[in-house]
Amino acid sequence: MAELAAAHDLTLSGARPTLPRYLAQLWGRRHFVTAYATARMHAQYSQASLGQVWHLMTPLLNAAVYYFIFGIVMHAERGVPNYITFLITGVFVWDFIGSCINASTRAVQSNLGLVRALHFPRASLPLSTVVQLFQQLLITMGALIILLLVFGQTPALSWVLALPTLVLMAVFCAGCAMVMARVGAKSPDVSQLMPFILRTWMYASGVMWSIDQMLTTDHLPHWVSMALKLNPAAVYIDLMRFSLIDSYTAHQLPHHVWLVALGWALLAGVGGFVFFWKAEEEYGRG
Repeated sequence: MAELAAAHDLTLSGARPTLPRYLAQLWGRRHFVTAYATARMHAQYSQASLGQVWHLMTPLLNAAVYYFIFGIVMHAERGVPNYITFLITGVFVWDFIGSCINASTRAVQSNLGLVRALHFPRASLPLSTVVQLFQQLLITMGALIILLLVFGQTPALSWVLALPTLVLMAVFCAGCAMVMARVGAKSPDVSQLMPFILRTWMYASGVMWSIDQMLTTDHLPHWVSMALKLNPAAVYIDLMRFSLIDSYTAHQLPHHVWLVALGWALLAGVGGFVFFWKAEEEYGRG
């Protein structure tokens, strides 16, 4: 049968294509990815009275809660200039990173009907999740700019640096999303565990407190200090704060931070894509 199929140029249905061909197929489905992401974004809060306003309300309410607990009760704002803008920026950036990783664990599993009925590059599913959340992020970034102006920040040329930060962060999240989509497709229970992992990661990313300030006051093991400094979420949060907040922009950001951000984006983006592609034949089975 194999010889007969080869003689007539027949291939196994659902077989994994080569990596270049898979990239070409995925590019050919780019309109599906964006349309599916947009439809899901509009449907997300379709039953809520405030509708799409919740895209803005959720990170703002989180920031208000964190400000009360960490800023007022625990005095995390001590030594951190412009703490409110510091906190809001961190919350908005983390909300995107954490949501991408958490939602992607169910990207394949929650679309099994689509996966089993149609043939298309399965990477479209986690990527559409990231596109959906990135569209929401662009909306919240508009609100963030308004809040920064309200709390006394002045527009500066450094604000342009927010654009490459967003791009690098999106590539990093896309790679992580594809990794977690494959893991979630194989082990659905991981979606129940991820909120606890992400909560721990958030606390280690300097969303509510300054990592630099803690490193100068606490005597931590060298490996812990390096892990905190190289934490990808913390790197992207710091880059966004450096771009938008006056008190950060006034200090010279080490050049290696951009290299670290680029390195994480390439490692996660390329590595995550190859990792997901390797299991292309397995999605939807069982």
